[in-house]
Amino acid sequence: MKIRNKKIGLVSAGAVCLASAAGLAQAATPEKANNAVDKPNVLFIAVDDLNTWLSCLNSFSSTKTPNIDKLASMGVLFSNAHCQAPLSGPSRASVMTGLRPSTTGIYGMIEDDLIRSDNSATNDIIFLPEYFSNQGYHTMGIGKLFHTHAPKEVLKESGGRGGGFGPSPAKRLVWDGVGSADPKRYGRTATDWGAFPEVDSLMPDHQSASWAIERLNRSYDQPFFLGVGFVRPHVPWYVPQKWFDMHPLDSIEVVPYKEDDLNDVPTVALQINDLPMMPTTQWAKETGEWKKIIQAYLACVSFVDYEIGRVLDALAASQYADNTVIVLWSDHGYRLGEKGTFAKHALWETATKAPLLFAAPQLPKGKIVNSPAEMLSIYPTLLELCGLPAYNRTEGKSLVATMNSTNNDTKSVAITTYGMNNHSVRTDQYRYIRYEDGSEELYNHAIDPNEWTNEAGNKAYKKVKARLLPLLPHINANWNTHSAYTYQPYFVNQKERNGKIK
Repeated sequence: MKIRNKKIGLVSAGAVCLASAAGLAQAATPEKANNAVDKPNVLFIAVDDLNTWLSCLNSFSSTKTPNIDKLASMGVLFSNAHCQAPLSGPSRASVMTGLRPSTTGIYGMIEDDLIRSDNSATNDIIFLPEYFSNQGYHTMGIGKLFHTHAPKEVLKESGGRGGGFGPSPAKRLVWDGVGSADPKRYGRTATDWGAFPEVDSLMPDHQSASWAIERLNRSYDQPFFLGVGFVRPHVPWYVPQKWFDMHPLDSIEVVPYKEDDLNDVPTVALQINDLPMMPTTQWAKETGEWKKIIQAYLACVSFVDYEIGRVLDALAASQYADNTVIVLWSDHGYRLGEKGTFAKHALWETATKAPLLFAAPQLPKGKIVNSPAEMLSIYPTLLELCGLPAYNRTEGKSLVATMNSTNNDTKSVAITTYGMNNHSVRTDQYRYIRYEDGSEELYNHAIDPNEWTNEAGNKAYKKVKARLLPLLPHINANWNTHSAYTYQPYFVNQKERNGKIK
């Protein structure tokens, strides 16, 4: 699609950078390690809006991800991992605090400096990179790791044991247009797609990768925690033309789509799903843009895979190649036409499922775990892999035993929350959703992988629902006063919207 506005603004990269995790209050920290020299390093890779279209998984539409595939061959890939919120801000807050949104009340977007403010659940929580700093690690990072920038407690460059952050790429690209769709239909949005800019070096992810590579070429007298946060494939789906050329339009598959799919879901599910700023699948189908959207998403995925490969190659060539734990994860999935739209906001499979993989000297190589897992588990898993004391405030469970086991964990579940008292629980076979008004959805993935048939009202599944209901969070904290952005501001009358867009 033609790009409506090529104007690119330049702002300080500090807005998306995680820096030194130093300057912590003694009362908020566990006992500091006396000697962490023998501990492994950590390479922490976050990718924004990356769904599970990896060639090492289902290779949908011939996705090309050779570098992520190579990383998967070096470690353990979770094929059924799920975010704790299908929205970047609360998802990343959950990963970095080790707490569920239902515990913190952080259900929506929040300024990272305010995650701890006026919140009894988080006012003394230790962020993941802070914990490593406390244990004697040199902590550093670049790109989108928290949502907009790192909290001030993490940005401090003095007063703790963590290393200084140092200079970051001086600028980053930001989109300031209105998207490719008619703004009267979708409102202001970054949802746009097209070949832009001309070269990779103008992309912020390329600059972030270069910064990380330079850091991997340095010597340290402490083990390091290096975070690298990649923005693509977040919208707008802009990358240079060569990445589009890797995915010819005639090779693109569209996702399974059923026009009456949402006829059997509760009203609140439609409110969550009904974002007027996003294109509808029906619109994309009728205008011929559907394959172009998917092509652009795949181009962005191939681009970010290349940048990840640059960092991994630098690590492999460095002195740290044999003593580094690697984790790669995404903050949520992304729908590309499933359930009628192009968005993340939902409690359905394609919105909550995202890649998660670990590689470490003590882990199996080339293993795929199909049992459900949570991004919440990243925090405790990294601590165990690095031989650090467990942090008893985190709510996730370490996945080390699961990764080393010869059997899938059939009892594991993954819980996702969107707004107060709206939850889904994913087991090895079922997805059960319960909303704030008591309405429900239930899907049997053994026979319905697309989640097209809501079995919540089917008496044959009464025992299944009774078994799954107690698995949902028992704590449902009130909305954090600093946390905004729920589905309510985007609610429009469905009949009115259908009159505008079909």
